[in-house]
Amino acid sequence: MTADVSLAFLLVKMLTTAAFVVSASLIAERTGPLLAAMVATLPVSAGPVYLFLAMEHGDAFISEAALGSMGSNLATAVFSLAYVLAAQRLGAASAVLAAFAAWGPTLLAFKWADLPFAAMAALVAAAFPVLHLIVRPYLAARPDAPPKLAWYAVPVRAAIVSVLVGAVTTLSVTVGAQWSGFFATFPVVLSTLAIFVQPRIGGRATAAIIASGVLGLMGFGVALAITHMTAVPLGKWPALGLGLAVCFAWNIGLLVLSRAQARLRHNRA
Repeated sequence: MTADVSLAFLLVKMLTTAAFVVSASLIAERTGPLLAAMVATLPVSAGPVYLFLAMEHGDAFISEAALGSMGSNLATAVFSLAYVLAAQRLGAASAVLAAFAAWGPTLLAFKWADLPFAAMAALVAAAFPVLHLIVRPYLAARPDAPPKLAWYAVPVRAAIVSVLVGAVTTLSVTVGAQWSGFFATFPVVLSTLAIFVQPRIGGRATAAIIASGVLGLMGFGVALAITHMTAVPLGKWPALGLGLAVCFAWNIGLLVLSRAQARLRHNRA
């Protein structure tokens, strides 16, 4: 592949992913907290990154990257917890910085621990329900007024996502599968949602969106586990397809369960 073709391919990756992520996050901002969280916790940034990684690497690479992403996804859940707590009293920039201050050491801890798959899967099963219970009291907040999109939100968000996908896919040859998996699940959607939405609807209402996504992140963790287990025996493309199907089925299931619970409470009232 010539340098010109490689550069063109990289630009296509960046623009395609940015358009997909920005569209999904705009949909998320215009719905209620739960639906917004379910959209935001779909692999709208990690999915395209994995698509391009799979085009350039083999089955074993994708399997190992998915294991790395399981740790990164848990770090993103810690990011969510830290943001939810910080947003109750801090502005958007300070709350997001506090969330990243929790995310970074957690990510490095997973890199240092280098947990085997069984231990990581057990941690996913144990940690997410606990995190959900912690953020549950913050789910009820609502905005005082419908949000208005700042003029700079779309181009800035597109630029952030473009840089991320370009860096991950370019550096993947050098940094290896595990770091590629870590960076593929960088919390770009959640962090940009917080930065651009909190000034318009308030910290507590934005925290309700992020808090509602904790169980969605658990579903993403399950999808990553399935991708890790199936990438080598079935091939990377079936494995990624299974992972994507699990993400959609999990989040749709959460929405259906939530609405059923709401109808039950209404009938009892």
